Amino acid sequence: MEDAYIIKGGQPLKGTVQLSGAKNIALKVLIAALLFEGKVILNNIPRIDDIQELIHLLKLLGASIDFENNTVTIDPSHVKENKVDLLHASKIRVSFLLFAPLLYRFQKTQIPNPGGCRLGARSIDRVIEGLKALGVTVSYDSSTGYYDAEMSGKPHGEYVFPKPSHTGTELMIMMSVFGEGVISIKNAAQEPEIDDLINMLNAGGAKIERIGQDIEVTGVDKLTQQKPYTISSDRVEAITYAIAGIATKGDVTITSIEDHYIKTFVDTIQKAGAGAEKVGEGSWRFYYKSLHAMSVETEPHPGFLTDWQPLMAILMTQAQGKSVIHERIFENRFSYVEEMRRLGAHIEYIDYSVENPQDHFHFNYDPQKEYQQTIEITGPQELHGGVMTVADLRAGATLAIAALMANGESYIKGIHHLERGYENFVEKISNLGGEIKKL
Repeated sequence: MEDAYIIKGGQPLKGTVQLSGAKNIALKVLIAALLFEGKVILNNIPRIDDIQELIHLLKLLGASIDFENNTVTIDPSHVKENKVDLLHASKIRVSFLLFAPLLYRFQKTQIPNPGGCRLGARSIDRVIEGLKALGVTVSYDSSTGYYDAEMSGKPHGEYVFPKPSHTGTELMIMMSVFGEGVISIKNAAQEPEIDDLINMLNAGGAKIERIGQDIEVTGVDKLTQQKPYTISSDRVEAITYAIAGIATKGDVTITSIEDHYIKTFVDTIQKAGAGAEKVGEGSWRFYYKSLHAMSVETEPHPGFLTDWQPLMAILMTQAQGKSVIHERIFENRFSYVEEMRRLGAHIEYIDYSVENPQDHFHFNYDPQKEYQQTIEITGPQELHGGVMTVADLRAGATLAIAALMANGESYIKGIHHLERGYENFVEKISNLGGEIKKL
């Protein structure tokens, strides 16, 4: 089977989409399950490639895992390996979170550089400094690509993130669960997916509390699941189908998602003129109305999510005027731009004056390097079919929607990136009336 879709566009998408569980919650709670005594049952886990890769990796460590429908049952009792496989870890970024359960189980571990989409230099230094602040000894062997970590005694102390880190915050939470006394994680990331992880751990006996921008963790002796835990729906998937409905001049309802997960997105597209209305508990209707240009700047939660940025760009090709999108979180988030140009989109990189770039950007800004962090999109623009290549997960969804909007037939290569994070994408698009086929 080829790694490609053929899509025939030009038809409005209409109907209802039942959202899957959130990729960025599922991956984290699977790793957190290794901290528990006995079996852990997790519901609403999406059947996507990233989950399958992580499950395979956890099985290599010795965990017993059953994945039936969308429920995972994991028993960490027989985890026997403290070195994470290089090949499998290179495929998923969250492998870095294995520091916590493996250090607690073996007091030392070896973990390679994390994988995932190459959106630029990840802020790994912040994660390593956080581990050291809690008393963990960490060194990096450039000849092997592995971090060697060792822990003697219980973690203790506090850590202040210089800039909030989503995955870093989650690792620090897991490292603190069995810590000594109260561990403070300051300037912690505020993303709602982190709250799902906190809820899952607290339900098992952890004592974790958000206090403003900080998180306080009081150490406990053990975690034991009392009842199965169900994760929340995926807010990026929600916005993907919302954009697909609006951009194709259609009408799509999504269920079910808590309002606070998508409030910033809803507020933004309503300002652009798009139709968005709540139609029931956890259900939202998104539909086309005349769009006008606007400016969007990505920020940590509760700001405009970086994963929504490529999707917003495709919507703005249908807006009247010149829209500006400025990316602050990653320095390589515009892989889709050249591909969209192949379909006739009018997108240009523009200068964007920033007074203090080291503070403004959330990646490790290098003043000696030239960055392209801002694009201008001129619309409305009628798109035509073409051949495109996917470079990362969210670009994949963006290019698929572009093909669904375009007149004629499009061929999209590299769709394994998309399938890392979307469950039943072809089926869901087909149910909305889209003509899409995996080759």
